[in-house]
Order: sequence, then structure tokens, then C-alpha cells
Amino acid sequence: MKIAVMGAGAVGCFFGGMLARAGHEVVLIGRAQHVEAVRRDGLLIEMASFTGRVPIGASTEADAVRDARLVLVCVKSTDTEQAAAQMAPHLAPDAIVLSMQNGVDNAARLQAAMGREVGPAVVYVATGMAGPGHVRHHGRGELVIAPSATAGEVVTLFGGAGVPVEISDNVPGALWTKLILNCAYNALSAITQQPYGWLARQEGVESMMRDVVAECLAVAQKDGVTVPGDAWAAVEAIARTMPTQISSTAQDLARGKASEIDHLNGYVARRGAALGVATPVNRTLHTLVKLLEARNASDRASAD
Repeated sequence: MKIAVMGAGAVGCFFGGMLARAGHEVVLIGRAQHVEAVRRDGLLIEMASFTGRVPIGASTEADAVRDARLVLVCVKSTDTEQAAAQMAPHLAPDAIVLSMQNGVDNAARLQAAMGREVGPAVVYVATGMAGPGHVRHHGRGELVIAPSATAGEVVTLFGGAGVPVEISDNVPGALWTKLILNCAYNALSAITQQPYGWLARQEGVESMMRDVVAECLAVAQKDGVTVPGDAWAAVEAIARTMPTQISSTAQDLARGKASEIDHLNGYVARRGAALGVATPVNRTLHTLVKLLEARNASDRASAD
């Protein structure tokens, strides 16, 4: 099967690389430095169970999605509408499009921008880019998708690549579960530039995370979303299952890039304000990360 990955960051490279290892024709669409490295040397995947270079296609142009049966959208939430505009003219009529992004509203935003069905996928994986064309896996790697006419095909496809996929009748709730995990860890990891396991051991962090979770659950409930399971237990489990992972927000700040914080703690703060739910801890974490982004932008401007 031909598969295109729009957004060759850590998530896109990991899942694209797994599918390429399984024998599928995969093309990664990303920035020039990554594309050049992949074209030259293949994609270097570093896992506990496998380390090696995987031959895989790579392009800097969105028209590489042409004729793909499956398109995985892995761009940052800040780039959703731009990616939709770039892909839309080239998508095959029968292409399966999955949003594999952080946040809870990206599939809807893609669908509105492209005028076609887009399936939301909840992604649980700890991974990061160790360099151009080099993805390092730290743990997990499963997906949750909604029921659809093509869901069985997606489950079979990923299952053959060693990626477990669950079909859930409550994907909105599953997306909120993932949002809560991101809200609990991402900003704190970004501010400290430390991994999840380290964070969980520090004084005062548990009580702050509990406040974040309580605020998120209150907003979700007011918004009519049922969050499944025990959200706090899921937060605690992350420190055990992904102890060495540094959040994507931390990785963005370390590289001087804008993060997705507006779509994580910022989203909860905005929805809370709209629904009349107080979210002081999420609002504070959002503000602190935005201040760090502003400092990075100021430092770049001074250097120029």
C-alpha cells in the first residue's frame, strides 16, 4: 500500500518507519534537512527491540500525497489549516485520512478545511528526533480510532506493522484523556527541560498535576464529553511507561520553535473561560510556556 505521512517529525517518522519496515511504500513529507538525510541514508530508527536504517521515501512537497491510500497527518496543531490547503488538491478520492496530532479538534479542523472525512486517531507513543533522519523511540506506540467503514483496514494495516490499534466508540473522550496527559506533563517538562520520570519525583509536582487534571475534567464535563477510566491513574502511569521522554513542547522550546501549548493547556483555559469553568493552573502553565517562547523569539531577533 502507498502511505503518505504529512509531517515528518518524531510521530510521523516513527509510525511511517514502522509501516515501511512492514513492506509498505511510504513517503515522509517534511523539512529539507530531514528529507535530505532520509534520501541519502534511509530513516534511522532506534528502539529497544530494533535499531537500523529503513529505506523510505521522502519529499518536501505536499503533492507527494498523490495516489496514497492512507494519509497520516502528523503536523503540529499550529499548522493544521496550512497542511490541509497544501494536501487537498492532491488527495485521492478514496484516500483514508487520519489526524495523528495532539489536541482534540484537529480532525474537525482538517475536515472543515478540506471538505472531506478525516478520522481522529489518539496516539500514545514516546519518541523524539535525535537528529536529521534519526528517530528515537522511548516507549509505547499504540493508536485509538473511531468506528468507520475503513477502520478494519486500518487495524489490519497497522497490526501487520506491530502497531496495536483499538477501535473505540468514545474517541472524543479518548482525545480528552490524551489532552489531560499532555496538559499534566508537557508544560512542566518544557519549563524544566526534564523527562517525565524526573518530574514525577519532584516535590509539589503531584499536587499541581492533580489540579491540572481536576480542571480538565471539569471543562470536559461542562463541554458534554465523557472522559473514560481514571484520568489520574493514566497520568501516574505515564511516568512509569515513559520515564525518559521529554515532551514535544520541551523539544520545541529547546529548538527555539513555537510549541503547541495553545492547543493543550491553552485550549483548556479558553474552553473553561467560554463555559464558565475556572482553570487557573492550566492558564498559568500556558502563560509560562508562552513567556519562554517569547524569550526565544527575542533572543533570535537579537542574534539577527
